[in-house]
Amino acid sequence: MKDLSAFEASLGITFKDRRFLETAFTHRSFINESRGSTNKEHNERLEFLGDAVLELIVTEYLFATYPKKNEGDMTSYRAGLVNTSTLSTVATGLNMNDYLRLSKGEAKDLGRARQYILANTFEAFTGALFLDQGYDAAKDFVHKHLLPLTEDIVKRHLWQDAKSRFQELAQDKLGPTPSYKTVKEEGPDHDKRFTVAVSVGEEEIAEGEGQSKQEAEQAAAHNAMAAKGWG
Repeated sequence: MKDLSAFEASLGITFKDRRFLETAFTHRSFINESRGSTNKEHNERLEFLGDAVLELIVTEYLFATYPKKNEGDMTSYRAGLVNTSTLSTVATGLNMNDYLRLSKGEAKDLGRARQYILANTFEAFTGALFLDQGYDAAKDFVHKHLLPLTEDIVKRHLWQDAKSRFQELAQDKLGPTPSYKTVKEEGPDHDKRFTVAVSVGEEEIAEGEGQSKQEAEQAAAHNAMAAKGWG
């Protein structure tokens, strides 16, 4: 876990109140494990705030950029920008992973769970920046690091949910409609994790994990497109 000053330097941003920055990178598991830590707050409240700030910034941008698009189209584009996959990819590119404050157990999980944590951290950081320096600073950050992806997401139909997109491609290229099967359920009722396999005809293409069956199906479809090289 690196010094957060290096992260600030990489962005050219200096926080007035470093508690906001530290909290943005602090996962609930770290607080639960580090009872003696001076930082007693995890990032879920900042994530809640950042989610709303991020949605407004993206909505404002899409409204101005696509004057001829209807509400439904812009809603879909926004979903493509603020989903777990996109946000975690941007967070990874910003090296947020190096600064996460996680429990030892959570730090070992580098799969889908880490994607959620990174996406949530991106939202929490946006919320922290909003509190520390205002809307314009948060807007500048999002415009610089997230919104440049918009054109590619729209052009490549990445705004479309993975299951719908994979079904279109599978039917076009292979013929049959994809089918999904839950192959594993783990964890207690309040923290279930599901693994779902997706097949086309007799061929199992990929698996995906999630905190619900629907989420796992989306992950499986996303992984299946990657496995097939369908982008």
